[in-house]
Amino acid sequence: MKKYDCIVIGAGHAGIEASHAAAKLGCSVLLLTIDIEAIGKLSCNPAVGGIAKGHLVREVDALGGLMGRITDECALGYRILNRSKGKAVWSTRAQVDMYEYPKQARQLLEGTSGIDILQAQVKELLAKNKKICGVGTNFGEVIPSSTVIVCAGTFLKSIIHIGLNHFKGGRLNEPSSDDLFDSIKKLGLSLRHFKTGTCARLDKRTLDFSVMQEQKPEDDVAPFSFRNSAISQKKISCFITHTSEKTHAIIRKNLKYSPLYTGKIKSTGVRYCPSLEDKVVKFSHREQHHVFIEPEGIDSIETYPNGISTSLPFDAQVEFIRSIKGLERAEILKPGYGIEHGLIDSRQLKATLEAKMIKGLYFAGQVNGTTGYEEAAAQGLIAGINAGLSVKKKKPFILARSDAYIGVLIDDLIGKGVDEPYRMFTSRSEFRLKLRESNADIRLAAKGYGLGLLDKDAYRIVCDKKERIEKEVKCLESTKIVFEKQRLSLAQALRRPSCNLETFKEHVTLVPQDLQARREVEIIIKYESLIRREEAWTKDLQNLSRIKLPPLDYTKVPSLSREIVEKLNLHQPSTLQEALNVSGVTPAAVIAILHYIRGQRLF
Repeated sequence: MKKYDCIVIGAGHAGIEASHAAAKLGCSVLLLTIDIEAIGKLSCNPAVGGIAKGHLVREVDALGGLMGRITDECALGYRILNRSKGKAVWSTRAQVDMYEYPKQARQLLEGTSGIDILQAQVKELLAKNKKICGVGTNFGEVIPSSTVIVCAGTFLKSIIHIGLNHFKGGRLNEPSSDDLFDSIKKLGLSLRHFKTGTCARLDKRTLDFSVMQEQKPEDDVAPFSFRNSAISQKKISCFITHTSEKTHAIIRKNLKYSPLYTGKIKSTGVRYCPSLEDKVVKFSHREQHHVFIEPEGIDSIETYPNGISTSLPFDAQVEFIRSIKGLERAEILKPGYGIEHGLIDSRQLKATLEAKMIKGLYFAGQVNGTTGYEEAAAQGLIAGINAGLSVKKKKPFILARSDAYIGVLIDDLIGKGVDEPYRMFTSRSEFRLKLRESNADIRLAAKGYGLGLLDKDAYRIVCDKKERIEKEVKCLESTKIVFEKQRLSLAQALRRPSCNLETFKEHVTLVPQDLQARREVEIIIKYESLIRREEAWTKDLQNLSRIKLPPLDYTKVPSLSREIVEKLNLHQPSTLQEALNVSGVTPAAVIAILHYIRGQRLF
């Protein structure tokens, strides 16, 4: 077998970006997958993006990655989340055709020069003198390589749970990679298990949509990829229904069969995407929970009832699903299940996502303790870039926290590690006014172009957008009008809460279809003072170890999430630096604590 510059293990979202990036840097790449038909498979919900996740998709796209382009090709409708908040934290989410997505992903990889694809299961990682040198497969082949990127998703020594039944599997009816788990362990890396899960899939022909609330796609949304000028016109609505007290009673009755509550599942689950059993137990005061009925494909009868992830027995799933309004006659096509999967301690990685103890070995995606397609894609891109740069003997590529949400993600993983599956939120960044969806391309395209991941034509699109924005801002700052009996510049008038660019449309040169540029102009002007204040916070963040903390009741500190309050009340850090070192505590939370102790004159 020929020697490759880079072997990528796993063809999920991390593996797609890793193999594409390494190949674009001129490396010979072998992408190994257990099932060649499952390249880019959407294992859980049929959607890409969401709060902060949409930022990651746009950052991946700006650096030359594929996720945004694939999503735009497969989109069934877009929405903007966080609309009730300022435009700086708006996040895009797209429903996608989960059958078309893998087709598009595979076509893009097959059309990329330098990538070979092979269906095989990796049994062993081969290393000599603490340096990776290849892999061994399930058909006895040894494949040499200078670098290896492990993008194993949920497949490392994984166990699926449905009620009291459990069996090995990385996904339902797909094998677990036990030997790869053991091989990683033999190399000296520390591993553990997390728990995640998914909901049943339903036959849409058996649902009564007339009693549900329709949620239509939105039109005033920009596509994920800056290369595209308009969103997909394929539009399918989602529908909203709710659980009931009857649903919750059925759940409580069946808790004795839940592996979460019998002790069969011992691993930590996803805090912000809990199973329905967890919701019923932990939020017992809630009379109902949202259920979003999401389409899985334009020609598919299968629907995804988002919000009712479960590992209860099949008969209990049928019973509680049919207690939900509109689902009384629902037929289950696939059962929901819980899964425990292996992962490494991400603190064993460098900022390049290379293992500290084994040169040339990289890890990306859920194997690092994250959850979500978008987090996986972001890590895969960085691992692929750095593996490629290592082969070419070039300097590594590292994004700082102030550069991108990708930088925040990786810094959190390698600095703090994770004690539960990590999900990106805007609150995790201390620079969230600076790191916006609408300027992701402007922030990062030059880096992508410099690496060779973006061609000149793509980079020119971003440069043109930047020039349009700068020209518009200058025009608004220099043009004077009489507004509300005052002589003001258009920029001063625009800063009023009741005003937007549409208010002064006769003075605006940007066309209405140029959504991202228009939003960026508004943000630059409206948030000018807040952005300056955010930049000033960096000085406070440089002196955290000097700022002592008295014993505090963190429930009294404004703006802290429930998760952060729980962890800080438990740890009671003695300095702000210790507080920041607690897994899950964000720099933004530390700034909130600093403001609180100053306001209370505790510092």
